[in-house]
Amino acid sequence: MKKMVFPFIIFLLLLSGCSNAVQTSDQTSNGKKKLNIVTTFYPMYYFTQKVAGSTANVDLLIPNGVEPHDWEPTAKDMAMIQDADVFVYNSRYMETWTAKVLDSIDQSKLKVVEAAKGIKLINGDPEDPGKSSASKDPHVWLSPVLAEKEVDQIAQALEQKDPKNKTSYEKNAAAFKTQLTDLDHLYKETLAKAKRKEFVTQHAAFGYLAKQYGLTQIPIAGLSPDVEPSLAKLAELADLTKKKNIKIIYFEGLASSKVAQTLATEIGAKTEVLNPLEGLTKEEQKKGLGYMEVMKQNLEALKQSLYN
Repeated sequence: MKKMVFPFIIFLLLLSGCSNAVQTSDQTSNGKKKLNIVTTFYPMYYFTQKVAGSTANVDLLIPNGVEPHDWEPTAKDMAMIQDADVFVYNSRYMETWTAKVLDSIDQSKLKVVEAAKGIKLINGDPEDPGKSSASKDPHVWLSPVLAEKEVDQIAQALEQKDPKNKTSYEKNAAAFKTQLTDLDHLYKETLAKAKRKEFVTQHAAFGYLAKQYGLTQIPIAGLSPDVEPSLAKLAELADLTKKKNIKIIYFEGLASSKVAQTLATEIGAKTEVLNPLEGLTKEEQKKGLGYMEVMKQNLEALKQSLYN
């Protein structure tokens, strides 16, 4: 029996060490517990990570590879939000379920961040020429200029929730906004020289990007990629794209490319990916790509259409 005592003590020490390691990894350098932040979908996760750095834990609610437009949270997801210190989402026009979820949980200790707050949203549905709230375009993160505004909202919220680490959040946000400014300059300089100004997309996700750089987006579908256009609408688009001699139809990786391919076949064009960054594909994840890399890939993809 005595032979078992020493190994048992070693086991307890190891267990204690493991426990302490976990606690340490959940603490900042000043010994305070890290903020637990839950973000909805990829751009919100990426922006928040850039601001938080190693000072907070950031989790992604909607898995990469899942199209977020029609995603609904489970009871487990709601519990995850409830247990967080900070909850970051884009806007009620993208994550349409947020109001219902937030109304059903205790928000007394939860800092809720609507990253697109203060940004004037444009009407994005070609089938809805009015100004109904359902047709407000939420895809602001695809404009580097508006992405900076979202970063400001996130940074401000983290500073308020965790004032002792305010300097860290400010520094991280400023560094990332410099990268976004450089990305904006790259887009501006590249697209200013383009021969064409119109491009055709699978769904109306690129309105803010187009507006920022003097382009015109011609979407096949509206704000949701899953809504297919009527045959009459497709015929109208076929006539329009033929007249404009458009040779590329853009589709996206997380949704079916069937409609884009149908239009491309009809007019003798080819298809290329233009990524709305609503989530990363498995291939993009394997390559270690992030927001900045994909935005630069999008610029190269646009060049193929706008420079020919």
